[in-house]
Amino acid sequence: MKNLLYSRFWRLHFFAALFITPLLLSLTLSGIGYLFFTDVENRLYDDYFFGESHKEEVLTIDDAVEKAESAFAGYSTTKVIMLEEPYNTRLTLSNGTKQKYVFLDDHNQMVGSQDADYTFSNIMRNTHSSLFIGGTFVNYLVELAACWTIFLLLSGLYMTFKGNLLKKGKSENKRQKSKRLHALVGTIITIPMVMFISTGLLWSAFQGSMLADIASENPTFGYPLLQQKPPTSDVSEIPWATRQLEAPTSEGEHAQHHGGGAVRYTNDSQMTIAQLEKEINSMNITKPYSIIYPSNGEGVYTVAKASNSGVTGLDVKPTAEATMYFDQYSGKFIDQVNYDDYGPLAKFFTWGIPLHEGHLFGWPNKLLNLVVCLAFLAVIVWGIRTWILRRKKGELSAPPQISHKISMPFIIFLVILGIMMPLFGASLIAVVVIEFILLGWQTKKKLRAQETK
Repeated sequence: MKNLLYSRFWRLHFFAALFITPLLLSLTLSGIGYLFFTDVENRLYDDYFFGESHKEEVLTIDDAVEKAESAFAGYSTTKVIMLEEPYNTRLTLSNGTKQKYVFLDDHNQMVGSQDADYTFSNIMRNTHSSLFIGGTFVNYLVELAACWTIFLLLSGLYMTFKGNLLKKGKSENKRQKSKRLHALVGTIITIPMVMFISTGLLWSAFQGSMLADIASENPTFGYPLLQQKPPTSDVSEIPWATRQLEAPTSEGEHAQHHGGGAVRYTNDSQMTIAQLEKEINSMNITKPYSIIYPSNGEGVYTVAKASNSGVTGLDVKPTAEATMYFDQYSGKFIDQVNYDDYGPLAKFFTWGIPLHEGHLFGWPNKLLNLVVCLAFLAVIVWGIRTWILRRKKGELSAPPQISHKISMPFIIFLVILGIMMPLFGASLIAVVVIEFILLGWQTKKKLRAQETK
């Protein structure tokens, strides 16, 4: 039974690695790129981030917003990001499908603009999460590769100790040395890799959505109701005639909070950003923070401090994360959600995502992630080398199916993983079907061989 369990792990480990290695290389390399996006962007976009327009006229922030929107016809401002010195203020403009970033100097004069899709951070992030192709299928494919990587690490750990692979032989050949190094480094990085992958799955397409739904449906365990359903502004502040007009609606909660595709709602009675800033300053709210415009007549101004924003210069410590709501007409502070209001799952999100991205505890976090990523690349290379050295010419040289018996420990292990990672569990059905097809084909081949004898 022990040999059967080992052979099952070896065979599935081999085929899983064979199919997902190209994705693993893409995920790891793009992850390294994204790990240092703030350092790269500070140098690459220093003119935008820290430069000046050399115009002496001082504009109000609201005049600057109007000027930016005039420069980009069809775009409206959905978010104003106030950053600490020496960073310039950043506007996020959207036309419903595309985004632009506009940078303002100390005089609120335009310094420059970027197409959001092609900034370094967004290219790295989109490559890491969707191979820069996008679409549900690709997102699921990337997530599936991450899930199978956890299987590879855990199954490799079992085979390492079961097969005594760390012991150095007296007369070790190239294949045995490569196999030992593959097992050794894989064992060392198993725990940090599983941790990093697990935190990455928090915002994945399938499992991440499931966890987000759980966090939303169980406020005491996840996100407070106030954050899910923000308060409304006092519409009595709107002139009666204007109040009768139908206000534009947001294109979804995600768009409203992140400015992805929401259309900004404006009204003559709406408070200006400059006026809102006075209210923010009076409450001693420190930079950096984002100001998100209301998306309809009852919406509120949202002021957010986030620990995992993905914007250079905007991140704060998880415990400092806060979302505040202000009436769009009076500017009156309505309510806020702080880190302490989060449930356990929401707090895990708040710590897990910046840990995965490498900015939870500064440079040590980046270096830890970098070392683990480089070690994982080495594991991949030694794994490929081991296969090449044992591979017979013209053959795949896959681990054989030495028995048709069912290994219950193997089945139990896969079921547990399948429950923990539903997309992985669903993919196992396809694996079982393929294995049965191969078994049937091999059985028929043996019968025919016997008949010919």
